[in-house]
This record gives sequence, structure tokens and C-alpha cells, in this order.
Amino acid sequence: MIISHLFLALVALIIGSINLFSKKGTRRHKLIGWFWIIFMTYVAISSFWIKELNDGVYSWIHLLSIITLLSLIFSIIAIKFRFIKIHSFFMVGTYIGLFVAGIFTLMPGRYIANFFGF
Repeated sequence: MIISHLFLALVALIIGSINLFSKKGTRRHKLIGWFWIIFMTYVAISSFWIKELNDGVYSWIHLLSIITLLSLIFSIIAIKFRFIKIHSFFMVGTYIGLFVAGIFTLMPGRYIANFFGF
């Protein structure tokens, strides 16, 4: 579970940055955006099965997963009603959350930090 979670988080980080810096509203932007939503949904939901890193209990990072899922839902609703600024706010916020969560995986004792010997 950790490997697929990590892999799709990295893919989401890459394609999210592509979409953030590309022209908005195009067919490409929408397609990448839907893939990003799918990957982020998987990353957020899969985090609830990753508890062994915190002695079998949920941590504060799981709260970020709940916020991520809500943000994805709100961003979809916003774009359906053509509330571009609200959509952008939730998407950029979710991307920043992904980036911050990635940074926290480098903290001592975390899986990635242990993997790389930090």
C-alpha cells in the first residue's frame, strides 16, 4: 500500500505542476486535471490504510487526507458552476498540501526518510 501511495503521490506531484503552469481551460488541462483528481483521491484514501508508521494509529497527516478529499469535491463542484477562482483556490491549495505532505515524509522516522537513510 505504501509503494502505490508513494508512486501515485509522485505522479500527482508531477502532473499537478504541469497543469498549474499550463494554459487553463483547454482539453489537455481538463484531461490532466481528471487524472490528477483520480490519483489524489487514491493517495488520500490509501493513507487511511497506512498506520503502521505511527504505531497503528492515525496521525495529523490523516486530517490532511480528509481535507484533500473535501477540497477535490469542492473544486469539482466549483468548476461545474463555472466558479473559476474557487476551483483554482481548492486545486492550488490541494497541490500545496501534497507538496507539504511530501516534505514531511522526509522527517526522521518516516518511511521515505528511513528508505534514504535520513
